[in-house]
Parts: sequence; C-alpha cells; structure tokens
Amino acid sequence: MYITRLSSPVGVLLLASDEIALTGLWMEGQKYFAATLSKDAVEPDLPVFRQTAQWLSAYFDGAPLPAMPPLAPQGSAFRQAVWNQLRKIPYGQVTTYGVLARTLREQGISAAPQAVGGAVGHNPISILIPCHRV
Repeated sequence: MYITRLSSPVGVLLLASDEIALTGLWMEGQKYFAATLSKDAVEPDLPVFRQTAQWLSAYFDGAPLPAMPPLAPQGSAFRQAVWNQLRKIPYGQVTTYGVLARTLREQGISAAPQAVGGAVGHNPISILIPCHRV
C-alpha cells in the first residue's frame, strides 16, 4: 500500500494506492479517515497519484475533466454496488438513498435506504466517487 498527501481547496487530502489504482482518497479528519490503510504504507511518486492530482486540479478549477484515474475501492459486494451507482450520478445532479436503493433492487440486489446510506458513508474514494451528491 502506498500513500501521498495533496493540498486542495478543501484541505489536505490523503491518497492511497495499490501501485496501479487509487484505493483511497480522504479529507483529513473525515469520519472514516484512512480506515482501510495498513500501518506500513510508504509515500512514493506514482503515476496514479499524478493522474489523480491532475483530475482533482481540473475538478476544483471547473475545467474539463481528464480521464479518471483507475479506481479500486475495497469493500463488500454490496458496498461496491452502491459505489458503482454513485459513479453514475451526473456532475451537478443529486439523488437520494431511496432512489439508489430502488435502482439496486431493480438489479436484483437487496437494498434498503439505510444500508445504502451506510455504504455511501464508508466510501473510501471521496470526490472521485461522488458521495457528496447524495
């Protein structure tokens, strides 16, 4: 596991990677801040960190977004399904836990709004997986 820190308009961000994909992005002090990190993380300069920094810079500047860096959030199958739905929320739009739960049930995944809320709250890749739109 590899980590780096990045300054942003919302404060210091901690990024984590498995060397290939981004596995975590937290704002310092976030409720589940770095919950999935191991204690032996190191801080190299990885291509995925540079790509994430470029994406975030464009995002915060309101510029056209470059390609999304590869993402690999770690979580249960249910949480993965919720996080995949979050990634489908269009920029500038919002939704509710109830709508997400209904969409998951239509896909054959048992989901209650409260369970969706728990998965949203445990999103390990803030901003890129847009939990702030729910």
